[in-house]
Amino acid sequence: MTMPKTATDTMRALQGLEDGSPSVRLRAALAVGTGPDPLFVDRLIGRCAIEPDFSVREMLTWALMRHSPSATVPKLVDELGSEHAQARSQALHTLSKIGDGRAWPAITRALLTDADDEVARSAWRAAVVLVPEGREAELAGVLATQLGRGGREMRLSLSRALIALGEVAEPTLRAATTDPDPRRRQHAIATERLWRDPDAGFDFAIEEAKRIVALGTNGQEG
Repeated sequence: MTMPKTATDTMRALQGLEDGSPSVRLRAALAVGTGPDPLFVDRLIGRCAIEPDFSVREMLTWALMRHSPSATVPKLVDELGSEHAQARSQALHTLSKIGDGRAWPAITRALLTDADDEVARSAWRAAVVLVPEGREAELAGVLATQLGRGGREMRLSLSRALIALGEVAEPTLRAATTDPDPRRRQHAIATERLWRDPDAGFDFAIEEAKRIVALGTNGQEG
């Protein structure tokens, strides 16, 4: 029995996800997303966990977004328990793009403080998107435990997440500007500076924060 052309094309696309060429995998993900079917979800999520190419991973996320959240969200949530960091990171990234609040309970403190930087950054972004109204201050408190972590990009990601939470994060940030750890204190002060003057840029805010910490103050006037 000959398969219908659409089914044949779909099987070819699914096989293409395993091709050695990134450009072939990219086209395959595009094809699968163009004709979404719940039967494809497991293959797409499985590929996300191991795909080495950033552009292909983004296309896989797009393909998953083309499917119904009822088909994708539960499976992506299951992926958050994977022992593989990329699987967790990509599932979080995709959940942040889908934006379905049903995923919020799965954004645990363990993920927000994950030892893997990419997992933690993805969790911060997802949490800010998914946090229910009234839980923002609680989330800010957890995010603040990560102040001072990592290099520039890591710290910038955290600052952006805290700023995105709005005014509810301000008391937590203010408290952190007196933290005994100078790195955490610098990061908190820099985040406040960036919040007040986003045009100044993160690097300027960090240098200003270093100066303030060196002077032994927390940079708060009045």
